[in-house]
Amino acid sequence: MTAPGLAMFYGGLVRRKNVLSVMMQCIFLMGLMTIIWATYGYSLAFGGEGGWLGNSDYLFMNGVQREWSTTLNEPVTPMEGDMTRMTHMLFQGMFFIITPALICGAFAERMKFVSMVIFSIAWGTFIYCPLCHWVWDSGPLSYFAGENAIMGGALDFAGGTVVHISSGVSALVAAILLGPRMGYLKEPIQPHNLTYTALGAAMLWVGWFGFNAGSELLSDGLTSSAFATTHFAAAAGAVTWALAEWLILGKPTVLGASSGAVAGLVCITPAAGFVNLMPALLMGAAAGLVCYFACSWLKHKLGYDDALDAFGVHGIGGTLGAVLTGVFASRVCWDVSEGVPIGLIESGGNPSLLIGQIAAVLITIAFAGIGSLVLLKLLDITIGLRVPAEDEQRGLDITAHGEEGYMLA
Repeated sequence: MTAPGLAMFYGGLVRRKNVLSVMMQCIFLMGLMTIIWATYGYSLAFGGEGGWLGNSDYLFMNGVQREWSTTLNEPVTPMEGDMTRMTHMLFQGMFFIITPALICGAFAERMKFVSMVIFSIAWGTFIYCPLCHWVWDSGPLSYFAGENAIMGGALDFAGGTVVHISSGVSALVAAILLGPRMGYLKEPIQPHNLTYTALGAAMLWVGWFGFNAGSELLSDGLTSSAFATTHFAAAAGAVTWALAEWLILGKPTVLGASSGAVAGLVCITPAAGFVNLMPALLMGAAAGLVCYFACSWLKHKLGYDDALDAFGVHGIGGTLGAVLTGVFASRVCWDVSEGVPIGLIESGGNPSLLIGQIAAVLITIAFAGIGSLVLLKLLDITIGLRVPAEDEQRGLDITAHGEEGYMLA
């Protein structure tokens, strides 16, 4: 998902002088975020149960890795439900890796590498881990927290709030604070290799099956349902975005189909295990259309330079998906509240889940947005966020890493 998928998807969208800088961000974050997750991140996210933050149960993989039992006089493997806790830790760690990497799309081609590193560490620690605990460890944003849930809580099967809204909103804040790239809206700034982007999108499409279907944490009927809804939404998103371009611009593009597929995947993520197949098609189509206008019209109307449309796809698509989960969620897929209808259009209608979904969206936007603003402003005051103008002009491949993605013969 992060590399090669996101690395190629983002790498093809920047100019050739910055392709390695984007790939470096993805690969470096695979290492950096893994180390944080292993030492304390997993414990902050999943230690204990409920409340506002995890505890120290799993610091340095204590209680996760295989341990020697003096009682049994043999090694034992800690369990998390029906799976080993190590498997759970590794699976959830993949989300922790890719989420800050998504944010990099907003400030591509102009942020200092050291600032990106420090921001990612702080963002993962102070924003992702608490949010993950609130949603996925029976915290106050979880539907399954019962009486302790805010406004009834929300359903988030595989990361609508935790991954996509949080990263998308943070990306928007970063794009605004750093300001537009040199020459933005004054000269053409074209993707340098759409072949990379198309291949990266295809890898993301396939990799997303693991994220969404795997979030059932079992292999059962719901797993296959989540797999199917994920594929259906991606397909509808790809076709709808390309059709919108075809009707408005006269030609469907590879970039449009690739972006539409990702938009559909983002939108279905919170709903993958909670909605049936035809609603998945509708959600994917809605994401393709809404995200197309967010990236082609809204961004230019408001004048912010979200370089690779991290907010337009992940922030907008994630928000749409979280809200539509409250509309289409069905007890046929996930029986909760002793059979009481949970989606707005389910038999009898029930607006309570939709209210909880909207509340979770607003809280996530506020928490991630304000938190990112504070972290980025502190970095800007201390070490600065943006590379010097000369470095930006020459490209970050050479100035930040001393390498070139392409050598002339």
